[in-house]
Amino acid sequence: MIDWSKSMQQTFEYYVVDPITWKDTKQINNVKSSSINRDLSSDTLGSATIDVTESVGECYIRIYLVMIQNGEDYKCPLGTYLVQTPSSDYNGRIRSVSMDAYTPLLELKEDLPPVGYFIEKDSNVMSTAYNICREHLRAPVVQAVCDTNLYDDFVANTNDTWLSFLKDFITNAKYEFSIDELGRIMFAPKQDIESLQPLWTYNDDNSSILYPDISMDHDIYGIPNVVEVVYSKDNEHYYAKIVNDDPNSPTSTVNRGRNIVYRVTDPSIIGDPSQDRIQEYAKSLLKELSSIEYKIKYTHGYCPVRVGDCIRLNYKRSGLTNIKAKVISQSIKCEPGCPVEETAVFTAKLWEG
Repeated sequence: MIDWSKSMQQTFEYYVVDPITWKDTKQINNVKSSSINRDLSSDTLGSATIDVTESVGECYIRIYLVMIQNGEDYKCPLGTYLVQTPSSDYNGRIRSVSMDAYTPLLELKEDLPPVGYFIEKDSNVMSTAYNICREHLRAPVVQAVCDTNLYDDFVANTNDTWLSFLKDFITNAKYEFSIDELGRIMFAPKQDIESLQPLWTYNDDNSSILYPDISMDHDIYGIPNVVEVVYSKDNEHYYAKIVNDDPNSPTSTVNRGRNIVYRVTDPSIIGDPSQDRIQEYAKSLLKELSSIEYKIKYTHGYCPVRVGDCIRLNYKRSGLTNIKAKVISQSIKCEPGCPVEETAVFTAKLWEG
């Protein structure tokens, strides 16, 4: 097994992928450079740029990191992408073709449901999503087992693509799209960071794959320190107000010197309304809104971590110890060292009530 913290020889290999068998076919030997972007905020979850001396046309390409360590050979897939929109330059001696490429989810993005398409009430959400993906994708699809059924008909909008429609559809079962390095389409349950378990730990010790620079951003703009709830039903009227005046909270009225008010009217309340219940709702809402998201950016040598994975970060020189965060983006340079610029997020509670 490869030891990612130890030195190794690294090269990269590129193969055309058969869209029927999803296996590698011929190797591409004219690649000059490449880079990979994985991004949870991207509709296709990622892309790649591959620079070659001659275009290969539209096809799927799989990128591998090939390593030699202690005399043993290892081959690790980095991603599988559909090549699109090549552009070329010629400097008088060498032709250079730059090819943009996207994950197999592009096939869902470029295809549309029929006008008036809908999925019937009581249909199983994840089985239906799996069947639709199998019908409209050439990439393998991994089925998710879930017993959630639709409570009502689910109708496609006229401007929906299959991708946007399915993304909205699987939220009914609290799932989202995921994809692995072989280009297989998967469904991942939506989870908050607190419920995730770290799959990798980054340490800044002598065996670290972390580069020295790290940055962290956060913004407390708009985080309220006062919540008001106004509720009326059947001629009964309730009002609750909760104030964060805790001097230990950085967003409190004490520390900010002003009120930042969030007011909600007639929220959904479980059970019969009462003053105590409305008061408790206001308190829990302010606690929920008093969380801040920290965004950490750092670089490390490649290791098998994907976007969506939970990591633990110990970067003592920056005051970050035992931080559990979720990876939201990666930029991978396919060059010696295989550096990965990674962004992860974690939340912190600024008021506990």
